[in-house]
Amino acid sequence: MKRILIFDDDADILDILKYLLADNGWDVHTRSNCNDLLEAVEACEPDIILMDNWIPDTGGITATQTLKNNERYRGIPVIYFSANNNIKLLADEAGADAWLAKPFDLNDLEIMLESYKQRSL
Repeated sequence: MKRILIFDDDADILDILKYLLADNGWDVHTRSNCNDLLEAVEACEPDIILMDNWIPDTGGITATQTLKNNERYRGIPVIYFSANNNIKLLADEAGADAWLAKPFDLNDLEIMLESYKQRSL
């Protein structure tokens, strides 16, 4: 079973994604902030990370850069997601592997996740 770690400060989004992704065979872990980011990633050992742009306290850009600058975690794919109009630029600045604009179609998310899941098999 593949493990996903989702960082988003919106409890409704976390609940919906947890329910839907678990139903599709993912082991879903969620965080509403980026406090103790590296410790959270170490404890979860995710195969993929969904990172919100507006995540407290550091923000998604800094959090993603922290992960991508860490030798141990840089190989974990990070999908950046946000309702910001400049999502592609933000994802590029963060160093994310992919991006998804909110609101997003759940099928698009599933297709993206499945492509990363297949790459690591």
